[in-house]
This record gives sequence, C-alpha cells and structure tokens, in this order.
Amino acid sequence: YLPLDGVMPMHCSANIGENEDSALFFGLSGTGKTTLSTDPNRRLIGDDEHGWSDDGIFNFEGGCYAKAINLDKEKEPEIYNAIRHGSLLENVVYDLETKEVDFDDSSKSENSRICYPINFIENSLGSKGLPSAGPHPNAVIFLTCDAYGIMPPVAKLDAHQAMYHFISGYTAKMAGTETGVVDPVAAFSPCYGGPFLTLHPLVYAKLLQEKLAKHQAPIYLVNTGWSGSSATSGSKRIDLKLTKHIIDLITDGKLDFSDSVKDKFFNLDIPLNSEGLDNDFLVPDRGWDNLDEYYKTGNMLTKLFNENFRKFDISNSDILNAGPKIQSGGM
Repeated sequence: YLPLDGVMPMHCSANIGENEDSALFFGLSGTGKTTLSTDPNRRLIGDDEHGWSDDGIFNFEGGCYAKAINLDKEKEPEIYNAIRHGSLLENVVYDLETKEVDFDDSSKSENSRICYPINFIENSLGSKGLPSAGPHPNAVIFLTCDAYGIMPPVAKLDAHQAMYHFISGYTAKMAGTETGVVDPVAAFSPCYGGPFLTLHPLVYAKLLQEKLAKHQAPIYLVNTGWSGSSATSGSKRIDLKLTKHIIDLITDGKLDFSDSVKDKFFNLDIPLNSEGLDNDFLVPDRGWDNLDEYYKTGNMLTKLFNENFRKFDISNSDILNAGPKIQSGGM
C-alpha cells in the first residue's frame, strides 16, 4: 500500500552522520547491510526495513538481525557488545557451564544469528530515546557480494544503471546464507527484497528514480565479495577494513570520480587514485592473473544477468542498455 501513497518501502539499512547526512544500504543476506551500517561514527537508524516518504526515511522495526559466524569483537565491536541479556542467539555453539559462545564454530550451521533490540546498539537513535527516522539520504549504496570477482569494489551508477541494478538485485549466495549452499551461487532478488514486494519491480524502481532525482542523492555499487579473482580460486574476500574505508569515503563525500575508468562488463564509473585504495584493487581486471579466465567468468556472469532480466518484460531501452555486455578479450 505504501507505493500507492508515494512512500517507498525498502529492504535496506540506514544510518545518519554528525551533519545530519543519512545513508541507505541495500543488499541481500550476507552482503553487509547490518555490519556496514553499524558504525561508531554514525547513528544507526535501522538495519533491515525502511520507508522513504516526502519527509525522509524511517525504520519499520525495533530490532536488528545480524550474522554471528566468525563475529570478532575487534572488527565489529558494536554488534558484539549488543549481545547481552535480552538478545536472542540462533544456531550458535556455547559452553554449557560457562555459557561462553564460540562464534567460530559452525558445526550447527554457518548461518548463526543474533537478534537484539535496536537500542542495544550504543550509537543508535533508539539508544538515545529518539525516533528511528532521518532526513532524505545523501548517499544510496547497493551492496553485493560478488563471488566471481567481476564487480568493482566501488563504482558510481547513473540513473538508468541504478534502475537496472535495483531491479536485478544481484549477489552471490555463500556458504551459510542458506541451507545446502556450499559453493557460491549467483542470486537475483528484485529490488534487493523480492519476497517482501507485491507489485512489479518497475513500480519500486520508478519510485527510487523519482526520489533520487528529487533529492539529488548519488548512488553507488559496493562489492563486499571478491575482486581480481573468484572465491573458488582460494583467494580471500575483500577485507572488511577496506570496505569500511570505502563506505567512509562515500558518506564523508570524499570519493572523487574526476579521474576514473569504466569497468569492462557493466560500464560503471570506477574512481582512481582514491585515498588508501590501490588502483589495481579498484579495477577488477587488473587483479586477475589470467585475463582469459577473467573474460570467461565475466561473460558467464553477464549471461546470468541478461537471463534474469528478461523475465521482467521491461521494454525501456535506457534501462536495458544499462545492463552488462558480452566482451571479447584476453591474451
């Protein structure tokens, strides 16, 4: 009912900075919505479900639902410290006598979880007795965990690219995201929240386009998965510290695209010479040792995007042209 009243319902997290600058984080399970929006320097509005009205953004819920596997007090202190009396832990392994939890033990499930009231996050609006709401966003971030190493760690999207990627809602399901998932599997969920949406994805995409245009909010794609190689190569996922640094550059308005390149498959703007980020890390094809494998993998992912998008029966050529293109290349 909300879209009929001009209010956009969103499967996203949100936070707000000292200068009343808010940010939205869209993404499917395992992409980092909860982790990246829970920031010691920004107040948490909410970690999962929000609305965007003419007055700004607001949270639907009163709690948070975070992944617990490999939870590290040093890397995610705010979430770790939210585990106290009143929190609910799912699928975790703990000592029956001391009640101490072993967050690295996945013998019950890779998909262990923590559920806690939003006010358990020290730097949240709820902890200060304030309404979980904020002004129109200054930045909108699409999070994806690309296990194939093709998507750039960060890129800026134009209006048509934003609609294409929003409707696609891509990520790769990793072990622990769902029961039975052992190897990475490409997953698409329209508007990053298909199960929650009852109208055609284009309805929500048009709402997003209208609000982005009206409030001049830039939109970014941030890959929290792999870059320069695939997950099956044995390489590690992009370090959380690097991703947090990228998010800081975005929310602080310090990500400069005056010097940029286009990525090979999605034609997205990738910034160069960014503070604390190596260009070979930012541009995916520069990190691949085998360019033939890079193009083969990229074309495979492109086909998956194209096959998925056809089911929406969208005829808008601007949106269709914003999708990835098959490339020839290699050595």
